[in-house]
Amino acid sequence: MLQQSLFDNVIVNDETIPGNTNKKTHKLSGQLLKWIGNKQRFAYDIIGLFPNTFGTYFEPFLGSGAVLATLSPQKAIASDNFPSLIEIFKTLQSNSDLLKSWYAERWIRMNTGNKKTIFEEIKASYNKNPNPADLLFISRSCYGGVVRFRKDGYISTPVGIHDPISPDSFSSRVDEWNRRVQKTTFYCLDYKEAMKMAKPGDLIYCDPPYSHSQSILYGAQSFNLEELFFIIAWCKRHNIYVALSIDGKKKSGNLLCNLPIPDGLFEREVFVKLGRSMLKRFQMNGKTLEGEIVHDRLLLTY
Repeated sequence: MLQQSLFDNVIVNDETIPGNTNKKTHKLSGQLLKWIGNKQRFAYDIIGLFPNTFGTYFEPFLGSGAVLATLSPQKAIASDNFPSLIEIFKTLQSNSDLLKSWYAERWIRMNTGNKKTIFEEIKASYNKNPNPADLLFISRSCYGGVVRFRKDGYISTPVGIHDPISPDSFSSRVDEWNRRVQKTTFYCLDYKEAMKMAKPGDLIYCDPPYSHSQSILYGAQSFNLEELFFIIAWCKRHNIYVALSIDGKKKSGNLLCNLPIPDGLFEREVFVKLGRSMLKRFQMNGKTLEGEIVHDRLLLTY
């Protein structure tokens, strides 16, 4: 039987899990990137379900980096197979002033010209030559923060109706995030290579593309969940902790996403209430979508 935990957004199986009581983390004040599946609002609760002690922290599907930055681990390896995304995080860590200038230059162009025209120019620049500077601004200015990719890597998302945050606000976020990732090493790697780097006692947090909702993500079309389960089983045999965020419930809890989860691979299952589907709002022109509450499924090998 499912019951509500002390947190409104966490449901656990026959147990109550308090929040992040054992880890010295602090919630982030704002997102660096807008990204589909961003876990920033829920990162603190997810971290509360991590082991109390572990070695190196691994995040092989980096995405927005929200869990990594919230945890701010003493030793971490963060990776993704998306080169432009990894370049954003490497620049954040090693040359934050350059990251700020990328954003400010494009923000000024948009705010001194035609918003839609400038956005389309920046998007065309990225699609002609994929690069971190354009991707950074597109993520913060595209419609709903949903960076949508075709199979060939072409970004097709239109401009957002919102006004992107000011360079001053973005600069403050960069300073905060820069401090939190100083002890992280960033790699452009396939997740299988990254996970095989872990040692006994290490922790891997996986947040891969979701098969029921995120096929528009970069590289999601070629992602295979069964292959990920195979690598997680290898990690478990080698005493490496793994926490996996994956499809849970849709339609306000009325639809449980059917996934080929191997028997005995995970020891615990937790559902995290995410609120209304950002992707559905994008697909249905901003409707309020009261019936589209979604829950993540958090699977733990420990």
